[in-house]
Amino acid sequence: MTLQLVLLVAAALFAVGLYGAISQQVVVMVMMGIELMVNGVLLAAAALWYYLAPVVDGQVLLLVVITAMTVEMAMGFAVATLIHRARNSDMTDDATELRG
Repeated sequence: MTLQLVLLVAAALFAVGLYGAISQQVVVMVMMGIELMVNGVLLAAAALWYYLAPVVDGQVLLLVVITAMTVEMAMGFAVATLIHRARNSDMTDDATELRG
């Protein structure tokens, strides 16, 4: 597998995620689009690190970032669930006024 092919796949992931984040109004779909965009960036970073310096340090940093993103997405889904329970809607327009 060449670097160009991996970067092409990463760009495709980013493009699909960008389209999904911009075109949707449902909170969960926007979060899925953002997650795809982040995964595209992480794939590009991992490929560059592997092809430029195939040491393990870069891959360990990427694993830490992926773990942090997993926790962040779990918190985002919790907020989306709370918005749905409080307002009985899952649209992004309803999340603009989140006061206690």
